[in-house]
Amino acid sequence: YTVGVPDPDLIIRTSGEERLSGFLLWQSAYSELYFTEVYWPAFRMIDFWRAIRIYQQRERRFGK
Repeated sequence: YTVGVPDPDLIIRTSGEERLSGFLLWQSAYSELYFTEVYWPAFRMIDFWRAIRIYQQRERRFGK
C-alpha cells in the first residue's frame, strides 16, 4: 500500500512501548526511531518538535 510513497525517515512511537509491532516492517529498515512516554491523545506540538530536534542531532548511518 506504499507504492510511490518514500520510506519514512523518522518513526515516532508513543506510549512508552519500544517496539514497532510489525508497523511498516520493510519500509522502516533505515528509519530513525523515536520513543516517547507520552500517549497519543496527549501528544502535543512541543512533543513533536522535540522528536524532530533529536532526529536532527542524530548521525544517520543507514545500516552501517
